[in-house]
Amino acid sequence: MSYRACIFDLDGTLCDSVESIAWSGNHMLADLGMRQASLEDYKIFVGDGVDVLMRRLLRFGGDGGGIHFEEAKRLYTGYFKEGCLYNVKAYPGIPEVLARLKEQGAKLAVLSNKPHENTVNVIEKVFGPDLFDLVQGQSELFPRKPAPDGALYLAESLQAAPEECLYIGDTGTDMKTGKAAGMYTVGVLWGFRDRQELVRDGADCVIAEAAELADIFGGEMQK
Repeated sequence: MSYRACIFDLDGTLCDSVESIAWSGNHMLADLGMRQASLEDYKIFVGDGVDVLMRRLLRFGGDGGGIHFEEAKRLYTGYFKEGCLYNVKAYPGIPEVLARLKEQGAKLAVLSNKPHENTVNVIEKVFGPDLFDLVQGQSELFPRKPAPDGALYLAESLQAAPEECLYIGDTGTDMKTGKAAGMYTVGVLWGFRDRQELVRDGADCVIAEAAELADIFGGEMQK
């Protein structure tokens, strides 16, 4: 048997988008009179949805109790509508391997903790409207990752059993999502986290080059 589908995380996996998140977050922090975070800080803060990001940024800025949470979220959301595409680009090798996967017959989907509208905007801007079969960002339809609900919904919609899916991501949250969904989890090293985190949280394999995805998809299914 062979794999049928690939479900990708977005930020840190398909696209280098940390500058867009930092641009929006630092504008919010400045408005609240708080110190701004570095790109390296954002690589640690992101990955678990906007609410968690706001709490981490506020804690970083000195509001450990989250007193300004609602105002911070409102400000960030407003800035992110304007800046969600700021310096966003596909990682090296990603467009090529996606084309190879399509040639191999793979169904392609995206599951992100980024708000759904922003997720769709980024995918269509960077990759066009027709490359991915399904795109799902954070919404009221499913709990955010690492809950497996969104991944299982995408697999069912793609008419693939969970074990016929590769789940590809760059964070421990992604690895937990894929494992909870019963999928083969592939951790990538070009994103926001390191090998130690990926292995700790359940990566079945870890890769350093995007081209390796086509080899994994085209190989024998792992038990």
